[in-house]
Amino acid sequence: MWQPRKNDLEGGSQQLYPVMLEDPTLRWSFIRKVYSIIAVQLLATVVVGAIVVSYKPIAHFFTSSSGGLACYIILIITPFIVLCPLYYYHQSHPVNYLLLGIFTISLAFSIGLTCAFTSGKVILESVILTTAVVLSLTAYTFWAAKRGHDFNFLGPFLFGALIVLIIFSLIQIFFPLGKIGVMIYGCVASIIFCGYIVYDTDNLIKRYTYDEYIWAAVALYLDIINLFLSLLTVFRAADS
Repeated sequence: MWQPRKNDLEGGSQQLYPVMLEDPTLRWSFIRKVYSIIAVQLLATVVVGAIVVSYKPIAHFFTSSSGGLACYIILIITPFIVLCPLYYYHQSHPVNYLLLGIFTISLAFSIGLTCAFTSGKVILESVILTTAVVLSLTAYTFWAAKRGHDFNFLGPFLFGALIVLIIFSLIQIFFPLGKIGVMIYGCVASIIFCGYIVYDTDNLIKRYTYDEYIWAAVALYLDIINLFLSLLTVFRAADS
């Protein structure tokens, strides 16, 4: 069994987890590539979201006119539609980057419209807490993986919880929740996506192949965005 001769984190040869069979330098390079893509996605999301929030006519167009509402619906479903070809072409360069750009920008517009009618204080609170949680969970997962902990067992539980969450959100369209119910829903959703951050980070460290950098970035990006939206739901309900 191959063992690294030197534990040098800066040099990229730090062993990521026990019984590691691959060259740590390659895995560290892969991880840096994925986080670079996520950073660009988050930057694009912040820029597009800030434009939508600050330039009010955009939000009013999407919410006040019939044509705008139709465009809003198309904008919401676009990321889900793009996910299908993105999954199929996620290893095909440069198509994968083109599809990733469409996916990110369309989702960023949807997030911007969600934030357009939310107070700046609530948005700032959600951003700060999301940043703190993501950094903490990421550091913890790397620390735990180094000590031999594995989080693959979380997959079935998180998937089941996500299905329940989706069904529950569809039910509340017809039977709206009260303020307390919305806060509980947001808290439960936040916990689920915290679990997904740990699970997908563990997969990034151990299981994704080097050609799956796009899909790894998409998974973690969605975890971060969904955590932000869940916390936004909680703070918005508390602020109302």
